[in-house]
Amino acid sequence: MPDADALIADAVAAVRGTDVRDAERKLDRLVVGTVDGPGVVDAALLGRLAAGLGRLWPRGWQPVDVARIVDRRLGARPGRLAVDALAAQRRDQAGPVPQWWDDQLAGLDARVRWNDDAGWLVGWAAREGEDRITALRDAVEVLALLAGLPPVAVLRPPPGGPGGAVATGPAGPSGSRILDRVRALLAKAESTTFPAEAEALTGKAQELIARHSLERALVEATAAHPDRPGGVRIGTDAPYAGAKALLVQEVAAANRCESVWSDDLGFATVLGFPADLEAVELLHTSLLVQATAGMLRGRRERRGGGRRTKAYDESFLHAFALRIGERLRGAADEANRQAVEAAGPERLLPVLAARSGAVRERMETLFPGVTRARLTVRDAEGWHSGTSAADRASLGVGVPPARSIPGRR
Repeated sequence: MPDADALIADAVAAVRGTDVRDAERKLDRLVVGTVDGPGVVDAALLGRLAAGLGRLWPRGWQPVDVARIVDRRLGARPGRLAVDALAAQRRDQAGPVPQWWDDQLAGLDARVRWNDDAGWLVGWAAREGEDRITALRDAVEVLALLAGLPPVAVLRPPPGGPGGAVATGPAGPSGSRILDRVRALLAKAESTTFPAEAEALTGKAQELIARHSLERALVEATAAHPDRPGGVRIGTDAPYAGAKALLVQEVAAANRCESVWSDDLGFATVLGFPADLEAVELLHTSLLVQATAGMLRGRRERRGGGRRTKAYDESFLHAFALRIGERLRGAADEANRQAVEAAGPERLLPVLAARSGAVRERMETLFPGVTRARLTVRDAEGWHSGTSAADRASLGVGVPPARSIPGRR
């Protein structure tokens, strides 16, 4: 009888193939297992999952990316199995591991919940209320998915290698009192039912973000070890993934960052300096909540009541994103003007130009073949409603919009 590793390898190869019957036969053989018992198979599965994850780290993947792609392609239950595998891989990881890596794992609640690897899968199935056959199938499907993932841009040095403990992007929630105030303001803007209050709160948040970013740029210009451009990935899940990616791009552009959308992988990659990347994540999260709430209100107010139509929703979200982008860029321009007056153009402008050049260089290095695509609007009512909602949620300053969607891989 084949050993556990051979049974698993055969099952994974069959699942990745096109012969459904062969895949079912190989999975059945895996269920039967070996003469040493099911625990041997289960421990071998966990080992292969951890090894598969370890091979992804030098190829640019991070824990949150893996959890997102498994959930997106296979579903929530296999996604939770992948989180267990992430915990096992971290337990066995050799070499230095940066704090931001462990922060991602903590955010996923990835922790070793079992005492013995041989009992891992049975314990996971019990928590899920499933049988072992279902658990085996999920594990093999996750293994097959991990084996087929393409390389992505390496945004930060992976753990275990040279530079593995060096951060080149946001290091998690900042201790800055300014950014703590920004988070509080945006939380209030998301929760209020009064558009004027949301506008005032979001405007104040953007003002503080711009001030913090410019102050950080001046400090870093004379630092012994200045910041370097890094990157973050922001999920753009269905429905309306393109509209969500457009919102990422507009917020990124207003904060001196570049954005590239990987539609097939379900995320946008944002490149920039750490303070600006944190601003993009904060603003995007809040504005997406506000856009969704505005879209739902618009459905209720439009002719025909709350019936959802794809054309209306997409047009609403596209218009919201572009209008928000106009106003954020206007606010950033005003903040820059005030900062130049205070610091002097000979001091600040060269710093900002150098940082913009560094971000563009990083973009061209990681994404040399990026393309752009035109935006199509299919519902005029949704477009006008989205623009009005953005007016209520944004900052009151406008410049001509850029009619394009994010760069695509």
